[in-house]
Amino acid sequence: MKAVEITRYGEPEVLVLGERPDPVPAAGELLIRVAASGINRPDVFQRQGNYPVPPGASDIPGLEVAGQIVGGDAKELAAAGLKLGDKVCALVAGGGYAELCTAPIAQCLPYPKGLSDVEAASLPETFFTVWSNVFDRGRLQPGETLLIQGGSSGIGVTAIQLAKAWGATVIVTAGSDDKCAACLDLGADHAINYKAQDFKEEVKRLTDGKGVDVILDMVGGEYVAREVESLAEDGRIVIIAVQGGTKSSFNAGLVLRKRLTITGSTLRPRPVAFKAAIAQACRQHAWPLIEAGKIKPVIHSTFPPAQAAQAHALMESNQHIGKIVLTWN
Repeated sequence: MKAVEITRYGEPEVLVLGERPDPVPAAGELLIRVAASGINRPDVFQRQGNYPVPPGASDIPGLEVAGQIVGGDAKELAAAGLKLGDKVCALVAGGGYAELCTAPIAQCLPYPKGLSDVEAASLPETFFTVWSNVFDRGRLQPGETLLIQGGSSGIGVTAIQLAKAWGATVIVTAGSDDKCAACLDLGADHAINYKAQDFKEEVKRLTDGKGVDVILDMVGGEYVAREVESLAEDGRIVIIAVQGGTKSSFNAGLVLRKRLTITGSTLRPRPVAFKAAIAQACRQHAWPLIEAGKIKPVIHSTFPPAQAAQAHALMESNQHIGKIVLTWN
């Protein structure tokens, strides 16, 4: 099969289209002929040598795919309500940038009705991540206020729409007025251009000094100190990336006085059973919203596999709004 390989750690140009042996599904897995592969920030970190591959996972990058089931045990597939020929999207621990990809059956979901291959491929990583962190770890409730750092990212556009459908007020930060406008169009109540405004002061103004209930943080670093000051009583910060650095200093006294929670997670190394539970939650809560048109995939651009380097360069430029996808057809 053809696959995008990381020939060495480095800049986007180290991504090269090569050939690999066809993968063989193990017990509990199925084989997908990939039509489209979503591109995510962890793929960039892996290419740079900053995101180790979990034990047993493919070294081929790619954490989400969509396509047709072409292999797997018939009884195992039937137990999951699937069969050969069905189209599914899947969260995988690696191997997504390839013509064929194995995936745990429990981490596969049927396409929401009406979605294309590209749209389906844009769902698993972002929806699993948002559900796990905003709703499970962050415990966002209807009527609460969520602050999303990076509202125009793939994670951000998903979080905006899910949180609004959940009945929350949504504030986002983004790096340009155009990105802020796009977030507002997706349903965000307020958008802060972090290059022109201090999000801490804006949050204080927008909430009449109360603060927000949950913060979805993809930055870390020095942001955490301002986030602690931006939380309401019993507020929660959920850190899912540290693009701004791993070191943070903050006012621990505020954590005590306001009973704050600072938590975080990374999804890739978690066991199949954990991801399976998230898959079912997404199917129950998010898939009907997509099928009803209340949540829509946001696709910025698509690239053929031979242009994976250009796709990564675009992601690193931060000029995109929504998802970037490789297409194999």
